[in-house]
Amino acid sequence: MDLATGVELRQLRCLVAILDEGGFTDAAAVLGVSQAAVSRTLASLERSLGVRLLRRTSRMVTPTAAGLRVAAHARRVLGEVDALVREAASGHTRLRIGYAWSALGRHTVAFQRRWAALRPETDLQLVRVNSASAGLADGACDMAVVRRPLEDRRFDSVIVGLERRLCALAADDPLARRRSVRLADLSGRTLLVDRRTGTTTPELWPPDARPAVEETHDVDDWLTVIATGRGIGVTAEATAHQYPRPGIVYRPVRDAEPVAVRLVWWRDDPHPAGQAVLELLTALYRAQ
Repeated sequence: MDLATGVELRQLRCLVAILDEGGFTDAAAVLGVSQAAVSRTLASLERSLGVRLLRRTSRMVTPTAAGLRVAAHARRVLGEVDALVREAASGHTRLRIGYAWSALGRHTVAFQRRWAALRPETDLQLVRVNSASAGLADGACDMAVVRRPLEDRRFDSVIVGLERRLCALAADDPLARRRSVRLADLSGRTLLVDRRTGTTTPELWPPDARPAVEETHDVDDWLTVIATGRGIGVTAEATAHQYPRPGIVYRPVRDAEPVAVRLVWWRDDPHPAGQAVLELLTALYRAQ
């Protein structure tokens, strides 16, 4: 397998084995080849790269400065290759579900525990990826939970439940003393939004009563700014359950439409456990 012109994985494994084992003889034993083969493989790698990688004496083998640099890269490359092999071999014994901000809110722990009881043969992993597809588009997960529709025709999706919209406020904000707020109460404020993954935009308000907008790119940044009183946030109820924070209160926005929670997957490559995920999530939200 070529990594660059004349450079092969077996050469990188040879270099790493020599350094790890402290010499050519022990490296040959680990690799299952002759000592002469180890010497030839290292020499071919040095020719391909045009640098000397090791200093060899009768008593020890030490890396050159170039050898240290190449070995560091080789370890990373070999680690990625090993991970790729494990990923391909795992088949569908693992299920990764991506999310951008708040997983499944109050249902997160119940979902994880029930899944472990119902499907112990399929290891469930929740993966936070702050992108529009929650990592689905770039292969970081097998399915995703999103709270805004995806227009990408490569994906199928279904709504598994609805969540109330809440306003996140600094604890000393005058509105924090109320049990709930209305959209009109927020129109004169600065609204913090994440345009990639957020569920709220100024279009939630009438054109003549929209709040000022400041962009944020991560839930922790969002919460930090809100705690200072510099802005407010409007978010799905799940955020309050996933991110309780001293100095911040969440209040229902009683005249705002709820947020639809969608389960998304690849249309042409659905995970075999997808139907079980759909049924369990729908049941959890229905019970709420």
